[in-house]
Amino acid sequence: MDLFDASAISAPELAARIGPSTLRNRSGGPLYLEIADELRRLIESGEVSAQTRLPAERALSISLDVSRVTVASAYRHLREGGWISAQRGSGTYVSPTSSMPAWSTLAGDRDTATLEFVNASPSASPLLAAAYGVASERIRDRFALGGYAPSGLFELRESIAAYYRGRGVPTTVDNILVTSGATDAIHAVLSTFTEPGARVLVEHPTYPGVVELVHSLGGRCIPVPIDPDDTDEFVPAADRAARQSAPTLAYFMPDFSNPSGARLPLGTRRQLSATMHRHAVLTIVDEVAADLSLDGPPDIEPFGAATPDVATVTIGSTSKTVWGGVRVGWVRAEAGLLARIAATYARRQLSASILDQLAAVELMGKYDEVRRARADISRVARDHTVALMRDRLPDWHFRVPDGGLALWCSLPDGIRSSALVAEAHSHGLLLAPGLRFGTGYAFDDHQRIPFTRSLPEISSAVDILARLSSGIGQTPARASSRPEAVV
Repeated sequence: MDLFDASAISAPELAARIGPSTLRNRSGGPLYLEIADELRRLIESGEVSAQTRLPAERALSISLDVSRVTVASAYRHLREGGWISAQRGSGTYVSPTSSMPAWSTLAGDRDTATLEFVNASPSASPLLAAAYGVASERIRDRFALGGYAPSGLFELRESIAAYYRGRGVPTTVDNILVTSGATDAIHAVLSTFTEPGARVLVEHPTYPGVVELVHSLGGRCIPVPIDPDDTDEFVPAADRAARQSAPTLAYFMPDFSNPSGARLPLGTRRQLSATMHRHAVLTIVDEVAADLSLDGPPDIEPFGAATPDVATVTIGSTSKTVWGGVRVGWVRAEAGLLARIAATYARRQLSASILDQLAAVELMGKYDEVRRARADISRVARDHTVALMRDRLPDWHFRVPDGGLALWCSLPDGIRSSALVAEAHSHGLLLAPGLRFGTGYAFDDHQRIPFTRSLPEISSAVDILARLSSGIGQTPARASSRPEAVV
């Protein structure tokens, strides 16, 4: 399904999306409510995005071949529900989404939260303590120095470069910038290349931090729908979006995308990389989850390996394979691009922690063991979560991912993630609403369930969700009010 993202939608386009079937297969209720419900569905799914200007009543009535009074009544019904608003002298617009709280406030304090399932962040690797032991000894030799390494310690950059060479991508230390975690890496890259008004292609659903950051930089995210069961369709969808929107950047997660869990096969990622290069779109590749394979091949050719190096900027991190508390991320890019990113990053951060970097050097030296340890732990947790969900929440639908750290669940009819999250919070279970992973009102019918906590905690969380799911209204009745922000 092609998502529409623009400042306005024409009457013929909107009529085609509402579809003649809406007028033929009526439920017996008033026609204006049928039209209003279908338009609300388009807004909720993201096909018609927030702040889009809708066609005038007369124009839409002609395209739908209904009376103007019918369209006016449909618009009035949606205005009363808060989905659209009329601006005098300007037209009718899809209402902006409610203001969401900062991501960090959703999780609270993980050390004191009863059941924190907002972040898909695993516990520390069993190899971490020994790595810090080595680092604490090695750091003594550096106490006489200033304590800063603006581009990262040479030995860590060489370790990361060797990691890419082992995956078949020629890389030297001049292609690596070490950052204080993946978030800093993403911020540095997007801040370097996102001009005001720029358009950035993103998977839909996608990582919430990117949507927020692009918006803060004055850019706009262009959502491209991704289906983990049919990833080949992502290439033509991205091609259409690039033709229609003329983006300058794309942000993709080709391996175990957050939250969908999608992984692009070799042929698909090669086609997608070539397509973005043909459109002169610089692709930012988030590989934070690339080493989280639980089934199947542990590695697929890195995205962009078959296209010119200037077409791709890659972001990596130890946060998912090792631990989020190790603040080590990196950017891999062609030397000219990397110099621009490094200049941006220098204005934000002097250096990543030297102790963390030394620990990362030790861990990169035995990275195959690190990956196996994480896979063993995560596989047990995933299978435990899947079994519980199928038993206790049989009406929740999800694809069992081959890797990653979470399930992306489609909720039963009538259950909204925003309402479920609010109710779960009162029972001590903290979750991120599905709305946070999309643009506009999309994905309030989905819920991400990380399998990164202990097995007893996962069991407790599913037990709470099972009780709440049966208690929250599941009647697929006509919804007249839009979802509110979750606190």
